[in-house]
This record gives sequence, C-alpha cells and structure tokens, in this order.
Amino acid sequence: MPPVSNSSSYPLPKRLFSSLELLIGALFLVGMGMLLTPLMASAANWWAAGIFYMLISGLILVFWPHGPLGWANRVTLGRAVLVALVAGALVNDAFIDAIWLWLGVSVIALLLDGVDGWIARRTRSHSPFGARFDMELDALLIMLLCVGLIMEEGLGLWVLLIGGMRYLFVAASLPFPWLDAPLNESYRRKAVCVWQVVAMLLALTPLTSPLLAGLLAFSALVTLVYSFGVDVKWLYQHR
Repeated sequence: MPPVSNSSSYPLPKRLFSSLELLIGALFLVGMGMLLTPLMASAANWWAAGIFYMLISGLILVFWPHGPLGWANRVTLGRAVLVALVAGALVNDAFIDAIWLWLGVSVIALLLDGVDGWIARRTRSHSPFGARFDMELDALLIMLLCVGLIMEEGLGLWVLLIGGMRYLFVAASLPFPWLDAPLNESYRRKAVCVWQVVAMLLALTPLTSPLLAGLLAFSALVTLVYSFGVDVKWLYQHR
C-alpha cells in the first residue's frame, strides 16, 4: 500500500473514485434520513447528522488517497451513515420519542461491525486504515450511546468515562509511548467490549428502570477499567 504521507502526490482520478463513493454515501444518508423520519424530526437533526458525515468523509479523503474504498470499507462507510443518524437524533432529544427506532439503528450499526471484517478477510483487502476506521467508528458510537444514556436516564457525567476510556488511553500514549505498543489478541478484551455494548443498549431501553440502568452502566465501566488495567500492566512490564 502506498504511504499515506505522500497523499498529495496521488493523481486526481484516484481521489475522484473515493469522492464519488463518499457522495453516494451522502445520498444514502439523505435517503435513510427520509425513511427514518422520527429521528430527523427537525432541521437541527439534519444539520448534526450532515456535519458528522462530512467530518468522517474529510478524514477518509485525507487518510485514504488510494482510489476506490473496496467493499469492506464501503460497508464501514454505510455504518458511518447510521452512526451519523444516531448522532443527529440526539439533537433536541429527538431520539427519546423514537427510542426503539434509535436503538434499532444503533444495533444494526454494531452488527455490521462483524460484516466489514469478514468481507476484508474473504477479499484479502484488510488494511491498517480499514481496521482503524472500524475501531474509531465503534468508539464514536459507544460515546454517542453514553450521551444518549445521560439525556434519557439522567445519569451523571461519569457515564462518559465508558466511551472516553479509549480516548484517554490514546492521550496517555503521547507522554508514555510504551502504551502504543501492539497488544496480543485477547478473549477477555472482546468479552468486555461485547458486555459494554450490551449493557449500554439494555440501559437505554424504556423497559429498564433508572436504578437498573445506572447499575448496568456502572458494570460496563468497572469491567472496562479492569480490562484496560490488565493491558496497561502488560504493556508496562514489556515496555
């Protein structure tokens, strides 16, 4: 794969391919927004969703100047459209009146997380960009779920630690570069991630009482702190 640092030297046609795909993604965003009318109930919802998608598109153009996105990244781009809709619905509390629909879109965005990875493996098109794109989208969606939980259940700002843990970890790797070393595959890490998402979704359902929602969110935070603690200890010992 060509180095990203030389992106300015790529001929225009290569950027046109990805630009056209991003334009199709924007049309998909408009179509889904019109279909999911309760989530896009006001102009503010549309503006928020559009800004989110434009930011994601801008980052793709910067870090992927290599022509067509490929099918795996296209699926991830579809997930980005759904995440943008999730973000847009948070404005003016539009998601509260359509909470089941909002949760459904969130669940689909999360389930597609396994599809793009499967396609990348089958087509042998996996790349560091694709893995990072996928991971950052997951982190963003989890943060949006945290914001939704605060707005719906009235929990404290401590809930943001669930979605912000990874960002704090990345920030800590700047003064401590040994935190940026690669980690081995871990069943424990995957299990904690799954429970984190499941706990957040369960806490957000209208059938869950505020007390239970708080306990679910707290359990997600505790298991996440434990998992990060194990990884930090391992990285420190092997620094």
